[in-house]
Amino acid sequence: MIKVTLRQKPITGHRQALYLDFYPPITDPETGQKTRRQFLNMYLHDEVEHMEEHYTDDNGKPQRRFVQVQDKKGRPKAAKLTFIEKQHNKETRQIAEQIRQRRDNEVNKPEVYTAYEQQRLKQQTKGQRSFVEYFKALTDKRKASNHDNWVSAYNYLERFTGGQLTFAEVDEAFCNEFKEYLLTSPSSKSTDKPISQNSAVSYFNKFKAALSQAFKDGYLSEDLNSRVDAIKPTETQRFFLSLEELNKLAQTPCQDEMLKRAALFSALTGLRFSDIQKLAWHEVEHSKAEGYTLHFRQKKTQGVEVLPISDQAFELLGQRGKPHEAVFPGLTYSAYGNRHLYQWIGAAGITKNITFHCFRHTFATLQISAGTDIYTVSKMLGHRELKTTQIYAKVIDQAKREAANRISLNL
Repeated sequence: MIKVTLRQKPITGHRQALYLDFYPPITDPETGQKTRRQFLNMYLHDEVEHMEEHYTDDNGKPQRRFVQVQDKKGRPKAAKLTFIEKQHNKETRQIAEQIRQRRDNEVNKPEVYTAYEQQRLKQQTKGQRSFVEYFKALTDKRKASNHDNWVSAYNYLERFTGGQLTFAEVDEAFCNEFKEYLLTSPSSKSTDKPISQNSAVSYFNKFKAALSQAFKDGYLSEDLNSRVDAIKPTETQRFFLSLEELNKLAQTPCQDEMLKRAALFSALTGLRFSDIQKLAWHEVEHSKAEGYTLHFRQKKTQGVEVLPISDQAFELLGQRGKPHEAVFPGLTYSAYGNRHLYQWIGAAGITKNITFHCFRHTFATLQISAGTDIYTVSKMLGHRELKTTQIYAKVIDQAKREAANRISLNL
């Protein structure tokens, strides 16, 4: 016989988290591990005042605990609750007790339920779990820049929900409310500005990916991801250099010679700054049959790439160093470096708003302009999807339209 007891423990916000205590321990159906606790993701308002204490454990690590506040007679001091808070506690206790009774029957009297009822009980149990915690677990599995994007999406979800959201509460209406929140909420970086449209696109796509995974894992009974429309991205203006402008830059001195070589290398290869910065000599290979080739792992996507480069691009790398030495040692992205970049561009007589990333745009647009097919350009840029590269084709189409309109006749 397994004893199932409803218990509570103090948490932040003057609340008590509710959980089920199993004795002896049971096997968690999800992890296969023995456990005595199942948190219900439900809480009560403190009926007795608690205060938070900070201390250092025996290992020297900072810890915290909640202790009851005593009145003048040394008894627990009652908290002052509003009528709504008292009603919340009453209703929540009733729901929690119903869950406790169902779990008691489930572990001690499984014959009471049909297979269908057992499946429903399992789904209800999953429904009480925290979607916010599930999202955090998915976030922790991501790597590189994709991880940073997931972290931002998680932070906005946590802020919108206050960290309290069960799978049972995730429905189509909630998904659309969160979408609207991303489109209207102030940015965490600046309270004066809203989240940019394309940032909202990225964050909501992460949320939709979590919905899809939750459906596959059985936490959601319906595929909400397919029912909820994504946010439409806005087209951003991509600045790039013409071949004439690029040649002007190549002939113009720059105060930071390494920055100049790295920028021109990006224009000849399409590499991102992050990949150029970490490029090591052992990743630069040569063979008589194929010439020079880069074998590297993209920092952004973690994809392994094999990229042929021209002899001219190789010459920009300078004298070969030891295998694990950086090709561009000391190359950093900073305000100081950007000042040299802007001065160099200005000295070449170029008035466009050019950043280092624009050299990657330049590579793509010049390749497509020269007749390289979009599929090949996509592979050289390391894009996972062709649609990411298609934006450059649109830039070229617009340039053709502008060129066509430059010739007019006086009819």
